Amino acid sequence: MTAEDHTVEVPASKPAQTSVPVHPLLAERWSPRALDPATTLSDEQFTALFEAARWAPSWGNTQPARYLAARRGEPTFDRIHGTLSRGNKGWTSNAAALAIGVARVVDEDGEPMPYGEYGLALATQNLVLQAVAEGLHGHQMAGFDRDAARAEFGIPAEFEPVVAVAIGGLGSVAGMPERLREKELRPRTRKPLAELVFTDSWGQPRF
Repeated sequence: MTAEDHTVEVPASKPAQTSVPVHPLLAERWSPRALDPATTLSDEQFTALFEAARWAPSWGNTQPARYLAARRGEPTFDRIHGTLSRGNKGWTSNAAALAIGVARVVDEDGEPMPYGEYGLALATQNLVLQAVAEGLHGHQMAGFDRDAARAEFGIPAEFEPVVAVAIGGLGSVAGMPERLREKELRPRTRKPLAELVFTDSWGQPRF
């Protein structure tokens, strides 16, 4: 371990640098990998994450989002952890909770369900913002084995595993690989609004 490991810490806050003020839940949301192994979630905090997800909007109120979830120390936590990619396994063991977000993609009549993954995305954003409200962080991950998750938990064919989420408190970069430490410490950046919002014609900035 280097001297830098002892002295350089993840900033306690990395608020978004916005052109106009936005709600603090949005400004303070980011996705650290340096999680505190001492952070735990109370029953109420854990439940609140999924209550927030439950009240997300969805197409026709179809509510396609489902989750497999557990707190650290529970057997299901280890089962979820086992489905993660090698790179994500290296830091998610410190998470206070892990979840896999699953979208219903086929309805009860056997027809494709429109916007199932979009509905799951909205629900998961609610979950992550609730984590911020609790003084926590949520890191969403594509790096997990969908087939392994399906087999491990018996996910039916009409549901699709889409995203894994680690929830926890901010920790230290000490001992992290240089590649990950650099990601934790770099400033947050986004494309300018001029590249996101157009008017009159495509590519014509609105702001």
